[in-house]
Amino acid sequence: MRVIPSHLPPRPEGRVVVIGAGKASARMAEAVESVWGPCEGLVITRYGYARPCEGIEIVEAAHPVPDAAGAEATRRMLALLGTLKEGDMVLALISGGGSALLTCPAAGITLAEKQALTQSLLASGAPIGDINGIRKELSAVKGGRLAVAAYPARMVALMISDVPGDSPGDIASGPTVGYAGDAARALACLAQWQVEPPAAIRAFLEAGGNPVAPDDLKLSRVENRVISAPSQSLAAAAVMGRAAGCDVRLLGDAIEGEAREVAAAHASEALKLQATLAADAPPVLLLSGGELTVTRRGDGVGGPNAEYALALAIALQGAPGIHALACDTDGVDGAAEVAGAVIGPGTLTKGPTAADALARNDAHGYFAGIGDQVVTGPTLTNVNDFRAILIHPKEAAR
Repeated sequence: MRVIPSHLPPRPEGRVVVIGAGKASARMAEAVESVWGPCEGLVITRYGYARPCEGIEIVEAAHPVPDAAGAEATRRMLALLGTLKEGDMVLALISGGGSALLTCPAAGITLAEKQALTQSLLASGAPIGDINGIRKELSAVKGGRLAVAAYPARMVALMISDVPGDSPGDIASGPTVGYAGDAARALACLAQWQVEPPAAIRAFLEAGGNPVAPDDLKLSRVENRVISAPSQSLAAAAVMGRAAGCDVRLLGDAIEGEAREVAAAHASEALKLQATLAADAPPVLLLSGGELTVTRRGDGVGGPNAEYALALAIALQGAPGIHALACDTDGVDGAAEVAGAVIGPGTLTKGPTAADALARNDAHGYFAGIGDQVVTGPTLTNVNDFRAILIHPKEAAR
């Protein structure tokens, strides 16, 4: 509600249509109308993330696996864009989650086939860059195709990033950003992550797909702006940490990898750092962001933030004076309606065997059992994962 108004010009003369997709998109639409007044448009957000708008229609759909509601809303959005003329303007509000919410399979591919592929990819441990690259190849709306549908109208896309590197082409799989295409790479990624696609998807990729190149004339009237990013959440947290007397250190805003492996590395770093602290030293706060992944091995419920937190607790083995929080800023860790979890020296003593829970990918179950989940409800924004490790000097902790 603060950042959107700072990026909005005066409302243009003539017809203006507001569209959007993502977990933050309904809140973004609400912010637009707070400045421009009632607007014509259609925005797709996750179930539970709708906001009241005067003119813009808000549709809720499924995430992370797309559903029929999202597909129907996307069809109507494309039809709306098809009515625009050269003097019209489109304001596109794009945020993380848009890859699943904005769904229109390429010709010859069914929604059921895309759903099956999405489920397999999410369980494979593939990084989001690989997943989104495959999504672009198989979509009639991603990879710049949404912007093509609006041509010859002018389009301004305001984006909230939830991807490492903040590339506009990666946010929500780049519906307003051209993509040269690489069907062969998509097939290689599927093979690398041991995901066998439905026959129709394989055939489509083997035929080369149907990309929209970045220099396509129909993208010439599009302006893409990233207005919020993970680095800003870490910077804000750093200000708060320093105000509380902490020695704040940033580990990076684009960390990727298997959640349990990154947790082990961060635990090692925290323990080594603690060993160097004098008894009267201020506590150290390690901050990091990015997008971790989980390779599904068991039948439990556990997103990447909860799995990171549980693996971190196991690696720390109750080290005194070290506490941590790991949450997704959208309030949803994986498919669970839980943002993440907190840990401390007593985490492993509160419940059943943590190692068993980790082996079954049941971090959410473990933290629910000991009362250490972080449940925010819909946050109405999405700037990726947020992790904080607070390290007190060992002697002071005793």
